[in-house]
Amino acid sequence: MEPSTEKTFSRFRRFFSAPAAAAGAVGIALLLLPALYAPFLANGRPFFLSGPEGWSLPFLRCLFAPDTGETLVNQLFNYLALLLPPGLLLRKRKILLLLCGLLLLLPFALTPPRVDKTDYRKTADRALFAPIPYGPLEIVAEPCEPPSKKHILGTDNVGRDVAARLIYGARASLAVGIISTLIALVIGTLVGLAAGYFRGWFDLCVMRLVEILLCFPTFLLLLILMSILGDHKFEQSMPVVILVIGFTGWIGLAFLVRGETLKQCGLPYIASCEVAGIPAGRIMFFHLLPNIMGPILITFTFGVAGAILAESSLSFLGFGVQPPAPSWGGLLRQAFDNPLDNWHLTFFPGLALFIAVLSFNFTGEGLRRL
Repeated sequence: MEPSTEKTFSRFRRFFSAPAAAAGAVGIALLLLPALYAPFLANGRPFFLSGPEGWSLPFLRCLFAPDTGETLVNQLFNYLALLLPPGLLLRKRKILLLLCGLLLLLPFALTPPRVDKTDYRKTADRALFAPIPYGPLEIVAEPCEPPSKKHILGTDNVGRDVAARLIYGARASLAVGIISTLIALVIGTLVGLAAGYFRGWFDLCVMRLVEILLCFPTFLLLLILMSILGDHKFEQSMPVVILVIGFTGWIGLAFLVRGETLKQCGLPYIASCEVAGIPAGRIMFFHLLPNIMGPILITFTFGVAGAILAESSLSFLGFGVQPPAPSWGGLLRQAFDNPLDNWHLTFFPGLALFIAVLSFNFTGEGLRRL
């Protein structure tokens, strides 16, 4: 076994030897896999349908052109779900994997969206449905039904299945949490790295601007920006939420990266690089950045948890993911008027949020100890 591979396995063993870190990783997997394969778990379109007109596959159209709201994010998750199996099989054959990824884009690009309101549960002679045979936008029962054999987590205030909306709501939370934190990570790393390396007047000017932005209450700024953008009636609200949280969440990371960069710049290897005439860009991205990636990755996991909470809070207040698209904060909002009678609209989304935030925090704590 190569030394680098052995070192990687050693870190994995140390990470999973901590019960909290292992529980966090398992929790993230339990959230991510259902979110990726949501159409296979909850869908009103059968995988296979046999009727008077022959057999058909209604599921494929909703897989490539989903009609469940927030089309861009749902297509992204469906694409990743289909790419994951060949990705695991072809991980050592990068050209074949790239070709497979490009070919997989074709059905998403060529399948036009179409609203299909057919109730296949009533019209099908023989059909194979998902374990939860309801879509997240389908009204299938009376409002606010408690959990039952037919609807295991009950229904929401307009009669949609809560289990289906909870699974698809995981897509909203994870997409906002991960993508917005990645945006914040890129901006904060670039700002902090440049300020810490160049120092002097550049550092002074940049960090004073960052401190001015730090004076604004972040959540209030989120509410103001979402209110302004909401007036323009965006059909895809989730990308807007992602961009707003991403472009407001990088300030703390910039301070962290700047401090780590200043610490590394005082070490001899940076001085030797400068004496050797290595360009500043190469020093920053090929020498400094790898040595400060540990704190950045730890901050990333904690940042995802914070972004998930921010998205749920915005949705609860009506400024986040807009109805009828499913979100955990939106489900909590539906229980606001009568939380005791509609306890299932409070308990299950709240439990999902608790598991998500706790899992990412436990994972970040495990990474910190490596």
